[in-house]
Amino acid sequence: MMRRSVPDEPEWYRTATRSIALAEETARTDSRAKVLELQRAYEEQQRAAQQAAAQQQAAAQHQAAQQYQQHQAWLQQQQYSAHYVTSAAQSNPTPRPTLRTWILGGIVALFSLLLMLLFALMWLPSLGVVLVLVSLIAALIPLCIVVPIFLWLDRFEAEPWRYLLTAFLYGALGSTMLAIIGNGIFGAVLGAVFGAENEEVLTTVVSAPLVEETTKGVFLLIMWWFMRREFNGLTDGIVYAGIVAAGFAFTENIQYLAVSGIEHGVEGFRATFILRGLVTPFCHPMFTAMTGVGVGVAAVSRSTGVKIVAPVIGWCAAVLLHGLWNLGASSGEIGLVVNLGFGFVVFVVFVGFVIWTRKREGRVIGQLLMAYVDTGWISGAEVTMLASMKARRAARRWARYHRGPGGLSSMRSFQDCASELALLRFRQLSHAADPQALHRERVLLDSMTARRREFAGAV
Repeated sequence: MMRRSVPDEPEWYRTATRSIALAEETARTDSRAKVLELQRAYEEQQRAAQQAAAQQQAAAQHQAAQQYQQHQAWLQQQQYSAHYVTSAAQSNPTPRPTLRTWILGGIVALFSLLLMLLFALMWLPSLGVVLVLVSLIAALIPLCIVVPIFLWLDRFEAEPWRYLLTAFLYGALGSTMLAIIGNGIFGAVLGAVFGAENEEVLTTVVSAPLVEETTKGVFLLIMWWFMRREFNGLTDGIVYAGIVAAGFAFTENIQYLAVSGIEHGVEGFRATFILRGLVTPFCHPMFTAMTGVGVGVAAVSRSTGVKIVAPVIGWCAAVLLHGLWNLGASSGEIGLVVNLGFGFVVFVVFVGFVIWTRKREGRVIGQLLMAYVDTGWISGAEVTMLASMKARRAARRWARYHRGPGGLSSMRSFQDCASELALLRFRQLSHAADPQALHRERVLLDSMTARRREFAGAV
């Protein structure tokens, strides 16, 4: 049997194969060229962007270096002497004009009395004097838990007590009254649009967060705008927000406790006190602190966009957290359990953030004070002491032990001046200082020199 030979490939097949291979090679070549061209264009763009960024960074560094050199030269010209104190030195270099203080205090006191009278007319006839007084005493307990936390945060550069008191009174009276009026109007509108049967739920979940966080946040914006010297950034935003919210929660707790006592007796009163007074006393401060963070970021930013957007984002976060909390609270026992778990997580995060904020403020103060070490106004050891609250407390104990009450007072004033000086330096670097910044800087430096001589026993 003969084997058949393998037929040769036909010419048409070889031609077709060559054509296909040529087409594929051409496509690959064109594609490769296009890829290489795009890659070269991208690399050129990246090089141009890197060169522009490097030039911008170099310009910024050059400007910062010039500003630093100018400031150092100015400091050198101030004729520092450890044995000489100019008349610019003050025992308390951060006072406010007496007239402004009395006017502000009078307005706050009058406004507070009027609102107290209005609340009394609203509550006493329906709730009773005794129940309102008992609720007030019970509401003081969570207040004594919350307020010290925010005062602890404010230790590096303590805010004037009159502003803190104003913040509390506004939260307890002004913000509460505005919220009652706003919730009444907004709730009625929501009920008319979505049905009267849904009014209560919508008021709780939608109206209350929007209205309450707005009324509380207004005070922060006012403080930032009119008291910029006192509003120095993130820490101040959180502190004022917490104090306003603590005042708001105080009044709200009185109302909730009294109503619970009337509707559910002693058991209802006890349950409300445990839940609002002991388990969740930080809810309102945590919500409003979001707005405080936004306003604090805006206060130290150079960007106009950030100054506008940051408070809005903070307010939105406050409203969202408040709304989620109220939604859970209005969803029965399951919602309550979810709220407690959610609240615990938020509280842990909040406490961690507060601790980080306080430590950060100490580090920033230490870094900013180093400019004055090079010119001899303070020593490196003093900066180390001023950058740590633990070291500050140790220094005050030393001053009191060796120099008595007068030495303690001088050390406290020295530390307060140093904190104010560092924050003034920060505003100078962020172009947020007023035209009198250099004069105030010299006043603070002279005051620190005078206080140092006192607690060191040189006078």
